[in-house]
Amino acid sequence: MNRPQLTDTIIMVRPCNFRYNIQTASDNVYQKKILNFSDTDVQEKAQVEFDNFVNILRGNLINVIVFEDTLTPHTPDSVFPNNWISTHHNGNIVLYPMFASNRRLERRMDIVNFLKEEFEVKNTIDDMLKFEKNGQYLEGTGSMVLDREHGIVYACLSKRSDLSLLNYWCEKMSFELIFFRAKDGNKDIYHTNVLMSICKDLVFICLDTISDEEEKEQLLTSFQTTNKKVIDISITQMNSFLGNVLELKNSQGESFLIMSTSAFNSLSSEQNLIINQYVKILHSSLNVIEHFGGGSARCMIAEVFLNRIK
Repeated sequence: MNRPQLTDTIIMVRPCNFRYNIQTASDNVYQKKILNFSDTDVQEKAQVEFDNFVNILRGNLINVIVFEDTLTPHTPDSVFPNNWISTHHNGNIVLYPMFASNRRLERRMDIVNFLKEEFEVKNTIDDMLKFEKNGQYLEGTGSMVLDREHGIVYACLSKRSDLSLLNYWCEKMSFELIFFRAKDGNKDIYHTNVLMSICKDLVFICLDTISDEEEKEQLLTSFQTTNKKVIDISITQMNSFLGNVLELKNSQGESFLIMSTSAFNSLSSEQNLIINQYVKILHSSLNVIEHFGGGSARCMIAEVFLNRIK
């Protein structure tokens, strides 16, 4: 089956309760609480950032399906839907077990039902949800960076990315797993998409977070085999969310690399030149969402790879 790497259709969730989530802060070191911001300030600024981001994407003919967050239940991280749902070219929708109890409330059947009404959906796979009660989690395309074209899952192990669930997912979806360990200082990096992104021709990765030379060599060999140009980013750039980027195409088939302005500003001139040989960069300011939520542009996007009902 032909598995495209890029889509022109995405889902985003407009926040109405966005704020610092204490339940996720234990292992997400990228969340920062700024004391002179009230919850109202944070929410209002997050909505402005969200709306500006959507306008930039739509202005470049990327199809953005926006769902409004709901006041109840309270879901401070609903702006990051890629952790609870993924869709696939074979007609599958997959729902994921989440670490934080208030993030489990983000799973919305109205969104799943919308997809079933508008797109060709063959299966909704939700059997991994039962593992939440065992303390086993796999948080979607936060935990897994997918090379869809070549059928490879890249994953750094953490308490949010369980190895047995990764193996189960790969068996069910017919993907090969390449797993490794990555640390920022002495802490496991909680999501793989913090430190790496697979694009059509490029791969962004912070190799400095991977201390095991064999694991690093396995990754580099895989990138070479799949003809990916490696953009090796620094830990400082990773902390500016340069690993949290995503390549999309638009309705005209043009490709764009989506990132935050903080990620864009961290690029070296050499990196910028290389990227622009392959793909045009689109960036939008996401400072409040990044600071309080600990996630960036890629986390805000759930890609739709399903075929539209004709």
